[in-house]
Amino acid sequence: MFESRPALPDDDRGAAGPHEGLRTGPAQLIGRAAEMGSITAALTAARAGRGGAIFVTGEPGVGKTRLAAEALAAAAAAGMATARGRASAVGSPVPYRPLVEALFLLARTGLLPGPDALGQHGPVLARLLGDDRDPAAAASHVMVGETVLRLLGSVGEGRGCLLVLDDLHDADAGTLAVLEYLLDNIGQQPAALLLVAGRACGAAAELAARARQRGAATALDLGPLDHPEVRLLVATELGITPGAVCPELLRRAVAGSAGIPFVVKELAHDLAGRAGRRGRHGAGAPPVPAGVTDTVRRQAAGLGPLGAELLGMAALFGRRFPLPVLERALGRDHGELSAVLRAAVASYLITPDGPGTQWYAFRYRLAAEALLDDLGPGERAGYARRAVRALTALHPGLPGAWCAPAARLYEHAGDAREAVRLYGEAARREMDEGAVERALELLTRAHRLVEPGTTSPEAHATLLERLLDAVACSGRLDRVPAQTGPDEDEGDGDGGGGGDECGAAHHLPARRRAGLHARLSEIATLRGRPARARAHLDTARRLLDAHPSEAHTPVVDLAAAHAELSRVAPDRLATAAALARRAVDGAQRARLPDVAGRALLLLGRLERDQDEPAAVAHFSRARAIALARHLPVLRVRAETELATVAASHDDRPTRVERARGEALRMGLLPVAHEAGLVLAMDRIRRCAFEEARDLIDDAAADAARLGLGRTLAALRLAEAVRCAHQGRRPEMREALERLTPLLDAEPTARALSYGLARAFCSLLEERHDAARQEFAQALAHDAENPAAGDFGRHGVILLLGVLDGRMGRRHLAAAARASAGGTRWNHQFAGLAQAVLLGREGRPEEATAVAGKALEAAELYPMARRLCLRLVARAAYEDGWGEPVDWLREAEEYFHGAGLRAAAGACRALLRGMGASVRQRRTGTERVPPGLRRCGVTAREFEVARLVAVRTSNKDIAARLHISLRTVEKHVANLLRKTGHPNRTAFADSAHSAHALNR
Repeated sequence: MFESRPALPDDDRGAAGPHEGLRTGPAQLIGRAAEMGSITAALTAARAGRGGAIFVTGEPGVGKTRLAAEALAAAAAAGMATARGRASAVGSPVPYRPLVEALFLLARTGLLPGPDALGQHGPVLARLLGDDRDPAAAASHVMVGETVLRLLGSVGEGRGCLLVLDDLHDADAGTLAVLEYLLDNIGQQPAALLLVAGRACGAAAELAARARQRGAATALDLGPLDHPEVRLLVATELGITPGAVCPELLRRAVAGSAGIPFVVKELAHDLAGRAGRRGRHGAGAPPVPAGVTDTVRRQAAGLGPLGAELLGMAALFGRRFPLPVLERALGRDHGELSAVLRAAVASYLITPDGPGTQWYAFRYRLAAEALLDDLGPGERAGYARRAVRALTALHPGLPGAWCAPAARLYEHAGDAREAVRLYGEAARREMDEGAVERALELLTRAHRLVEPGTTSPEAHATLLERLLDAVACSGRLDRVPAQTGPDEDEGDGDGGGGGDECGAAHHLPARRRAGLHARLSEIATLRGRPARARAHLDTARRLLDAHPSEAHTPVVDLAAAHAELSRVAPDRLATAAALARRAVDGAQRARLPDVAGRALLLLGRLERDQDEPAAVAHFSRARAIALARHLPVLRVRAETELATVAASHDDRPTRVERARGEALRMGLLPVAHEAGLVLAMDRIRRCAFEEARDLIDDAAADAARLGLGRTLAALRLAEAVRCAHQGRRPEMREALERLTPLLDAEPTARALSYGLARAFCSLLEERHDAARQEFAQALAHDAENPAAGDFGRHGVILLLGVLDGRMGRRHLAAAARASAGGTRWNHQFAGLAQAVLLGREGRPEEATAVAGKALEAAELYPMARRLCLRLVARAAYEDGWGEPVDWLREAEEYFHGAGLRAAAGACRALLRGMGASVRQRRTGTERVPPGLRRCGVTAREFEVARLVAVRTSNKDIAARLHISLRTVEKHVANLLRKTGHPNRTAFADSAHSAHALNR
């Protein structure tokens, strides 16, 4: 909403990302397009002599004055006269202050007519501009109003005039009385009024309401900016593109500002400026920008000592605070505080939060932070002790959600031990409700408070385990504590030991340190750092060898199973499965339901392609554990896996979308990205390429920001597949180049990149030999390092092998035994492979029936269906089954429309070889209905067909189309031959009944 400031200097770009420096040119007005549209319409009407008025209202900082400035600029650009005045509460009242200021501005610019030009109203104007201390003494408000009205008419004659009056909530009664007169009479003047006021109750608000009710003015109430608009405002302020805005800065701006443009602007410049000087904001939360602090301080000071005490204590709770607790802590009843509360609400510092009067919230989070920063250490601790006594008295035992605010108060009171205990308990409750992001925040706060001697080793270990578990399931790898474990130092790379994050926990028991290293190994696997994951595992195993623990061995086994998937070895899947089974058994003995459930999920993923019933049993068992033990995170993970299996058969991704939505709501980013990847691949196969791109791009940006290396590798591969399925080789190569540095994170991507991307693209380019070599390369990579995913082995590779004569019934049976061969995607390829074999065996009817079922499955996949038709057409033609000519025409039309010239050309060549007519690609063919295009009907023949359909004679057709009778006869003969009709009457009857020629 505000004008751009200069962008950051080159050494201050840390928080904003790369940018081009100072942005020049006019400022961009953000989020107010509809409002500016209304204002522009009013300006246009004023220039045409139809006056009008607009009230602009909104809370402080929302951009009312900025919008008024934009309106003045638009009016000036249109050649209109402009004037502006502002009311003020500073100093002694000045009658008609905003009107007088606007008149002086007109006088300075030479636009104000002399008193003589206004006739009997001239003396009123003179008194308004003169030295009279009370210009209203000799003139009524009506007379002043008429004088201003005539003056606006004179100034705006022939060009229009815009009068802006700002801060009318501070205006005197005389000004508002004059405005009421202007509102009732402006309609016949070449002038527009733009009247700006706050939302607070008062005379100005009442005037605006009356004007709206009787149609004398339009109202524009400005609301806060939404998330995309906040991003755009931050980018505009910093002179960078929206995509270059640092995610941390954006998150702080969105969460801290509540969309108030003034606060967003202050945050953007403050955070970006400090980021360049000291990196990533230091250890704690960034301080509140000085401009915001000054504003909040002034607002709070206006509430008096009781108001300042109330808000200072409220700020200890964060953005939301419980009024009954504050009443008890302050020793005041609701009646005593009601006046202060009303004033605080009127100043837009706080707002009621929910029904009733139990909870209030600061209008934006930074207001609470500013008030908290203003408290001295002693004052803060004193307020906190009073508040926590009141809270525990009102809510003994701290049930439900009261644990977290109590922990926060103990932290402010300086009781770290109790704060850590309560934060841990609050986080446990949040995890039980599936609020992972909130639990992570609470655990992070608790960990920052832990110091030697304040927490027992066992309690400290439990806290670290919960924190690392929350980090792993949320994907917030940036929240891994700087020092969470004990044993060895490690460098920055992947090849060091297992103690880079573990240097300050030597006092923890060895078995607990082993569990921490196992968790750090899983986090390293998520990061895509397999060497570091193995180093942590080595440390964990060494610790357990010396100090065996039945409760921690399953955790290590599960981490080892995950790490095994990043190892390049032919037996890696079998080894990972064995480790996962051992983890399940050990977790059951140790009564660790979450570990058992996660191990079952991994087992299911490992077995899904080969033994789907077993995989579904594992997923279902994990879900049952989650429901029985109330483990919402495990439940969502299991339901995502079950939904993925179901979608591979019925191709209805609704369940996957629902699971992804729940994962996002809970803050389970890795699970959400896995589901998003399934949806993206589904969109690619359905040729919804733009939707797939949006899913991939959003998830990839998030994965890159969070450091989720394995997830990012899978998304880079998906982008390559998306390009390949459109035959866009250069874009596919670029995507594969971006994948290359991530192959260590996901080594199976090598096989998948050849099968799903390179080879498929080669088929669409009619480079079949290259495709065969690429599929062979995929199989070779899979033999070296088996992939836990299908790259075409049970589908398109099988079909090509059958067509080439390299594969037969034995291979078809093997594919049928594999669960991956039963997916709807693979059924189209495998079904047509069976049809080819049946045709060669002299069973054309069976081949045709099998092919029909396969093509039925292919209906959902436009590109793959046409590729299948093109691949099997020659075999079908030679062996006398199916409808190869119709198939090729359908495929040719699709490939031509998709811009795949090589594939379309191959279809036309095959049609010629079969003696079938081939559609001519000339201008105008887009007018030919698809059914006739597939028959090879040309644009000119279609023109003739439309006339034949209405039984026009050949002679009349020749005259109407300006062609010879002989040419018409030739076109008619071609039409009948291509469409299979015996005569023109039959053609006309068919066209009429089927509406085949309707446009």
